[in-house]
Amino acid sequence: MRIQFEHGVKYIIGLVIVVLIRLIPHPPNIEPIMATLMPLSKRWGWLSGMLFSLVAILGYDVLSGTLGSWSLVTSLTYAALGIAAGIYFKNRTSSARHYVAFAIFGTLFYDAVTGVGMSTLLWHTPFMVALLGQIPFTVNHLLGNIVLAAVLSPALYRLVITNPALETSAVLARFRFGTR
Repeated sequence: MRIQFEHGVKYIIGLVIVVLIRLIPHPPNIEPIMATLMPLSKRWGWLSGMLFSLVAILGYDVLSGTLGSWSLVTSLTYAALGIAAGIYFKNRTSSARHYVAFAIFGTLFYDAVTGVGMSTLLWHTPFMVALLGQIPFTVNHLLGNIVLAAVLSPALYRLVITNPALETSAVLARFRFGTR
């Protein structure tokens, strides 16, 4: 549970990745939040994953003008996944296999809560209608998260999260001109 200023640049890189990928037109329910929160949670624990998830969802919703009651549901569901990722990755290696396994579990959990659960509770959609209607979206979500978990998560961990040149102090040192 180490969230430090020293890792700020790495969080910003993660947030930029999430926003940029979400802005690219793509099929529904393909998004990079899960793939980004997993390496952060692996390196710095459950609190890191939880906070990143909250900031990623709420920040994007504010930037895109879509902030609403749905933002609360999705951000809290992703926050729970950030906590779960921190626990899951605590004693596991940073590998595509582990990222994909968690992405499958996480996607099914997220879609069950936000798709089936919220449709039934908030909009009073009959459970079977919500469940059957959710299937095509969950298939897209699973496919997208599996690919991103296999490719993006390990690359983020290796190229960004564990890269000492991207520690905040190292980045700021590059911008200090005229210091002796």
